[in-house]
Amino acid sequence: MFSKACEYGIRASIFIAERSLMGMKVSLKEVANAIDSPEAYTSKILQKLSRHEIVSSEKGPNGGYLIGPQQIEKVMLNEIVFAIDGDKVYQGCGLGLPKCDGAKPCPAHHQFKIIRDELKEMLETTTIKSLTLGLSESLTFLKR
Repeated sequence: MFSKACEYGIRASIFIAERSLMGMKVSLKEVANAIDSPEAYTSKILQKLSRHEIVSSEKGPNGGYLIGPQQIEKVMLNEIVFAIDGDKVYQGCGLGLPKCDGAKPCPAHHQFKIIRDELKEMLETTTIKSLTLGLSESLTFLKR
């Protein structure tokens, strides 16, 4: 459903948010290691997230990536998905047909639309902070 870059973007945002809540900045290397992604690829993803003001980066010896306290409270998953993949997750045919819509649906159109609508609802109502809460208590994980 999401591109690999988007999956990494979500995981990176959760990791950075968790560390930011602890008052820490993280390096590119730390992020790449935490989400099990190549550094060069992670760098490109973090650049996109930075351009969309989801994460911030500070240069210098005490620099790193972080998400500000107010930002952690309000960033929704749909913003991360949009920054990396655009809005294509909400469009298109579940079977990949070029001309599928409500007027001329594919065999899976109606079932896929329900799933896509539920996904949209989840992405628009889930904050990045809510996804960090289980990490510190080891109830959830980003890497096995």
